[in-house]
Amino acid sequence: MTLAELRAQLDALNLPDDTPVILARDAEGNGFSPLDATESCMYAADTTWSGERYLTEEQRLAKEEPDDWFQAPDDAAPAVFLWPTN
Repeated sequence: MTLAELRAQLDALNLPDDTPVILARDAEGNGFSPLDATESCMYAADTTWSGERYLTEEQRLAKEEPDDWFQAPDDAAPAVFLWPTN
């Protein structure tokens, strides 16, 4: 799903701005958690259903010890990450 598709789906729900956002722990709905934060980073897919998160090069270099962070591979793409409360 792209950010544009997510926006369109959320707009179509026509819900008030104070509606909580809840994330499923997995596709089967085996647990749920409120959305806690969003983040813009890089994503490299390992398979069609999972992959790895990387900092952008700018984010990595801004860290106190940038060499402690892996550089994003060439095929990584900018992505929005949604972080649950737990």
